[in-house]
Amino acid sequence: MLTNLFDGVAYGMLLFLIACGLSVTLGLMNLINLAHGAFAMAGGYITVVLVNRMGVPFFAALPLAFFGSALIGLLLERTLYIHIYRKPHLDQVMFSIGLVFMAMSGTGWLLGTGQVFVDLPKFLSYRFDIFGLLSVGAYRLLIIAVCGVLALTLQLAIAKTRFGAQLRAAVDDPTVARGLGINVDLVFAVTFSVGSGLAGLGGALGAELLGLDPSFPVKFMVYFLIVVAVGGSAGMVGPLVAALLLGVADVSGKYYLPEVGAFIIYLVMIVVLLWRPQGLFSRAGGR
Repeated sequence: MLTNLFDGVAYGMLLFLIACGLSVTLGLMNLINLAHGAFAMAGGYITVVLVNRMGVPFFAALPLAFFGSALIGLLLERTLYIHIYRKPHLDQVMFSIGLVFMAMSGTGWLLGTGQVFVDLPKFLSYRFDIFGLLSVGAYRLLIIAVCGVLALTLQLAIAKTRFGAQLRAAVDDPTVARGLGINVDLVFAVTFSVGSGLAGLGGALGAELLGLDPSFPVKFMVYFLIVVAVGGSAGMVGPLVAALLLGVADVSGKYYLPEVGAFIIYLVMIVVLLWRPQGLFSRAGGR
């Protein structure tokens, strides 16, 4: 049971890392970006190409996956997304879905349609038995450690830094924020880029756990949306709690009730949203 709990926490942490950028764009910036999973896929494939084909060490490939995905996000935000911020949500949905299918088709053409995994260092395949009660995998332990540090850093950045204050002001009332001298366009560009980079880092860390193929953005899109919907938009705390809850529920459900499978995660979502329609943590305002 403890091993399943540990694996569920690791899975939840990974969901949080990939979805946290979406929680900012959807929950704060009020932008429905269904192409968010494509940035995670980009980070995963960058890592696979660097590690499997070019021999780059896994830990050296992780920051490259982050910066590569962040750069892609910045370019798309400056050239495409900037034009749809004020468009109706239906337009945003159709636009981002179009990007998803373009990314899937391009990835399949360039890199093939088969599922791939990243070659991890051998020591990450080790498992440690703790008193015969808990089996801890080094790879999942790495995921928990990295995602835990990033979750704390992101929450502090949003709540305590000058940039975080500018982001909250730009989200709540961009007109007033501009009047106060805040470069709203720059704030949103940096936020979108960092969110894309974090998704790419999540894709890189999760390539071995989740598997990677061109259908990745569609396959996990619902999971990322559930994390944001259940968690709400109050900083990073809500998505983190939601991701952990859903990760543990999903892993435990598939282990103890395999005939039910992934239905458990949807059941948890329905119960939580019936209890708190705005999510576990929500904030007033929004763009």
